[in-house]
Amino acid sequence: MSIKDYILNNFKNNNKESIKEAIVESINSKDEVTLPGMGVFMEIIWNNATDDMKNEMLTILENNLKNNV
Repeated sequence: MSIKDYILNNFKNNNKESIKEAIVESINSKDEVTLPGMGVFMEIIWNNATDDMKNEMLTILENNLKNNV
């Protein structure tokens, strides 16, 4: 089983609150082990976002990357 399949299977029955908790916990832990899961979540969001949503995400990323480097 791939990491992606494992993550999808692991979260398929979770509700919004438990997914949010996993994301917040992952960010707060600053543990790079959680990065693949965050990438899978980002892929799902990106693939299902409208062009306007994608543009907004890219603007947020661009602005924050400039300010954090």
